[in-house]
Amino acid sequence: MQIRPYLFYGGRADEAIAFYEGALGAKLTRRLRFKDNPEAQASVPAERADKIMHAELQIGKNALLLSDGQDEGGPTFQGFSLTLVVENEAEADRIFAALSEGGAVAHALTKTFFSPRFGMVKDRFGVLWIVLVGPSE
Repeated sequence: MQIRPYLFYGGRADEAIAFYEGALGAKLTRRLRFKDNPEAQASVPAERADKIMHAELQIGKNALLLSDGQDEGGPTFQGFSLTLVVENEAEADRIFAALSEGGAVAHALTKTFFSPRFGMVKDRFGVLWIVLVGPSE
């Protein structure tokens, strides 16, 4: 069994995909646009045709699923965070800085009793990310 977060970007999924490819080294493994759905082509308004119906990004060993949803307005991500457990301090520093571009630092990246690097940042879309160096094995 796996848990795969599915986030709705309110019309900004293409922008999010490009951002996460650069910031996290994510790999786009699937992208379906609303116009790609043969069952709904007649009912898709022209302004939604090129929006993301479903996309999948591979981030490390994990998948993040994205969609533009029904353009309900801007994305609102509340009540959860996505946690990135990285191998070393340099990687934590790099990823935290990249996610911070256009976003807002909620907790500065710092040394804690449980990790040499821990921080929280809302990216430019409002997704709260926790970045930390995991325990060495």
